[in-house]
Amino acid sequence: MRPRRFAIPLFLLLALTASATTLAAGPDPDAAPLAQRLQAIDTDPARNAHAAYERLQARQAVQALVAAKRKQRPMVLRIARIRVETAELASATEARRVELQRLETERSELLVEASRRDAERARAEAERIRLEARIQAEEAARLREAIAAEARSREEAEGLLDTVAGSEAEKLRQAREREAELARREAELMGGRPPARPKPAPKPAAKPKAKPKPPVR
Repeated sequence: MRPRRFAIPLFLLLALTASATTLAAGPDPDAAPLAQRLQAIDTDPARNAHAAYERLQARQAVQALVAAKRKQRPMVLRIARIRVETAELASATEARRVELQRLETERSELLVEASRRDAERARAEAERIRLEARIQAEEAARLREAIAAEARSREEAEGLLDTVAGSEAEKLRQAREREAELARREAELMGGRPPARPKPAPKPAAKPKAKPKPPVR
């Protein structure tokens, strides 16, 4: 079985032959600017990966323009210009679409990062408030305990004072009872006469008032 050969279209052979002949003769004044515009797309890293089909059609149209006959040139030139403009627009549009997708992805990542940071700040603020509330609760508990301890100490002191006062009162009562008992026995020993009461001490004599001095004339 013979290997299948790929048939080259006759019009493409004619176009390539005419293009080679024209290039040998010199650059085409109509095709050269269009070819430069396509070359600008090929050298632009933002656009050279896009609109491959439109760029292929534009190159074929430029080649057809180079090989076109005089009568066909106006129509072929118009088609070539349209194809080149289409390639430019398609490649630029695709590049912008890719850039927009990149920016949208970057924006989404930034939003996610901002949300994560906001969540971290909110958690840190909640932790700070929780710690402050715990410290305040501990301070309040210590204050209540101090107040309760002070109240207990005061109650204990008052109880001790009451005990001491009661003990002193009891001692005083017993001393008076002993004093009365001694007075009674002393009276019995003296024949039933009660002991003489001690005379009160005489009051000190009042000092004479100083005479007022006569006014100086």
